[in-house]
Amino acid sequence: MAENNGTKQEIIEISLDLFSTRGFEATSVSQIAEAVGIRKASLYSHFKSKQEILDEIIKTIDEQYERHSLFARADWNNTGFTDGKENLSPDDVAKMIIGQFRFIIHDSHISRARKMLTIEQFGNRQLAEMQTKRNYTDVMRFFVGFTGFLIKNGKLNNGDEEAMAAQLCLPVSVWINLCDREPEREDEIVKLIEKHVKQFFETYKV
Repeated sequence: MAENNGTKQEIIEISLDLFSTRGFEATSVSQIAEAVGIRKASLYSHFKSKQEILDEIIKTIDEQYERHSLFARADWNNTGFTDGKENLSPDDVAKMIIGQFRFIIHDSHISRARKMLTIEQFGNRQLAEMQTKRNYTDVMRFFVGFTGFLIKNGKLNNGDEEAMAAQLCLPVSVWINLCDREPEREDEIVKLIEKHVKQFFETYKV
């Protein structure tokens, strides 16, 4: 049974590798089986279809996202979440964003899933919706709540929370995509994030 589970996990990992470089639609079951080193018929004893493999990958990534993502766990209207955050400094905010940035680009599952979503977002409705939720909706929800929290606590001038949130977070999304293509630029981007956050607080300071 352990060997069976090991093969199933290997199929998932190798499929994610292939989907993140070739795309889901362009990868065949035969290519997955060959990369795993098993016969196609053996692969079907673990998964009924390529879609079932994708569904398992999405389930695994969703579970990891819910456990570790700052965006998934945030609730700026919940005092249990906001306790101790009232006096966040610009340096604290930069460290928070950089920590999430490093998690997003270095976590193996999250990184490969993001690349798969980038490839498939215009051809697969399920993955397009996941791309929008993970890389825009959840991020904006977090930062809209965050800027509102900072305004409420007198850390920022009153303004349009959605516009302010977009100014703070969307450049970071662009830098994540840049690091996907050019990972050697990570240290450069971290310094840019530090300067970006400092400039944001200077612009909107009370």
